[in-house]
Parts: sequence; C-alpha cells; structure tokens
Amino acid sequence: MVEPDAAPSSRRRRQDGRAGAGSRAGAGSRARGRHRGGGEERFSATVEALGALAFDGAGVSASVIDTSSGKALLAVDDRLVQSVGGLGRILLLIEVAARLEDGRLHGDRLQRMARDTAGGPGLWQFLQEPTMQVSDLATLVGATADAWATNALLSTVGIDAVRERAESLGVERSAFIDRVRDRRGPDDAPDVAVAAAGELSWVMRGLALGEVVDEGVSNRVLGWLSLATDLTLVAGAFGLDPLAHRALDHGLQAVAVTGTGPGVRSEAGVLRGPGSSVSYAVTVTFEDDTLDRRLAVVEALRTMGTEVLDAVHVTVTR
Repeated sequence: MVEPDAAPSSRRRRQDGRAGAGSRAGAGSRARGRHRGGGEERFSATVEALGALAFDGAGVSASVIDTSSGKALLAVDDRLVQSVGGLGRILLLIEVAARLEDGRLHGDRLQRMARDTAGGPGLWQFLQEPTMQVSDLATLVGATADAWATNALLSTVGIDAVRERAESLGVERSAFIDRVRDRRGPDDAPDVAVAAAGELSWVMRGLALGEVVDEGVSNRVLGWLSLATDLTLVAGAFGLDPLAHRALDHGLQAVAVTGTGPGVRSEAGVLRGPGSSVSYAVTVTFEDDTLDRRLAVVEALRTMGTEVLDAVHVTVTR
C-alpha cells in the first residue's frame, strides 16, 4: 500500500450499462437487490451474516478484492446502488486533490459561509477560525466527514466536476449527488452520495496502488482518508487505535472510511497485513426503527471485519 501521505487512483472500469445521475439517486434511497455470495469459503460467516440482514429486509452490498492481483474474494450484490452518506467524500477528495496537484487550487483559503452550514459531523462548526486553507478542509473531511468543510469544498469545485472526475475513472454507478443538509425535502436528493460496493472497493484498490489520476493525487487522498477516526464498523474488528492508526501496528496498516445516517451503515477501506492486502466495501441500508436492528447491522459488519482480518494473514493464491 502506498504510504498514507499519498493517495491512489483507480483503474478505468466499465460496467454493463450506464446509469444517469437521476436513476442513481432513485436507486440509492432504498434499493433492494438479490442477495448472493461469491468468492472464497473464508467469507462464509460474512455471507451468512449479511444474508440474515437481507432476509430481514435490508439492502446489502459487499465486495472484497485482493489488492495486488485484483482477484475477487467476496461479491455480494456488489453492483447494487445504495445510499452511502459521507462515504461519498472519497469522490470529492479525489477532485480536490487533482486540483491541488495541477495548481488550480493552491494556498486558497475558503470562507465559512451560511450556505455551507449543516448540523452534521465534523469540527469546523465548533472552531473559531472563519477561514481555512483547502488542504486543511480536506483533512477535516477525510478525518471526520466534516459537514461544513464538505459543503465548502463542494461549492468551490462544483458537483458536476466531481461527477465528471468519477466517470473519467470508470466509476459509473457511484456519485456525489448533493450537499450535506440538515433536512431533506421531497425535492432534494435522498442522500449526499450513492454508490455500488464493487466500484468503491476498486477505487480503494486504486488508491492503494497509487493509480487514481496519478500517484501524487492518490497520495494526497490516501493521506486524508488515513486520518478517518470512525472504526466502529468493519474496521472495529482490526484492534487498531481509532485516533492513531496510520503506522504499522502488529503487522497491520488500515485506511477505513465510513458513511452513516438513518438506516445507512457503509464502509470502504484497504487493509494490509502480514500475508496480503485487500480492499473492501460494504453497505447496508435498513429500517432503523429499533436499536436492536441497528446493532444487528453493526454486528454483521464486525463479522465481515473479522474475516477481512483473517484474509490478510494468508497469502492469496494468484
């Protein structure tokens, strides 16, 4: 994996058929797909846990790929497009990094504007500093999915540019579709972003290989994402320090990025271990009407994390 101070890119991949932004948004609200498992037997517990959620009515999508070979180790409805919340910031940060690399953004300082405010996650809303450099805002977005910083960066680069950049990388089922909002009305997009797990795992693989746009862009993005502090889902099984996990720890190095919201739990990441490295993504959309239902989703994602951890301790047969 590229050192976390740099970020990767993804190899151009074309899917069968092309979904426009409108159809992506519609599918993302509560898309349902046929549950199926693929890959190696070592993920049998993951397939069983995710299958139980699907049986209970959840939308489930998951993908695990060997980083070096690109071999699929797990595929569970990995083309299903679902809401992923703040996980869409991966696509935003790729465009921001590309503009920093080519000089269109440099030492620019962005003003905190009323239009950017939202009572979501992050720190900028609690800080006294009214302006921040683009790179510092990207750090906040990578680390905490900062709502104000996300909106400020999105206002600067434009949502169309983020979509065009994603499509240029072969990402056609995943898109950043709206700003962060406190409330979503009938005329608003259903979420900040929608994505297919298969595409997200390939993007994370590309970042790990330094192939997203170029190595400089990849390194920037991976560096920002390596600061992400939410290790409550899949990465909760890795045993890492949630506030300091950039360096090797017991032979492990992880970049884990989450997206959460009412009825949404999603994560994409890369885990390097003693035997191999894998990239992964998973999304569960569910009726978040009871705490038991939510905890069942978290438990299933931790189950997946345990088997991802097992996978990087063995050498994958090429």
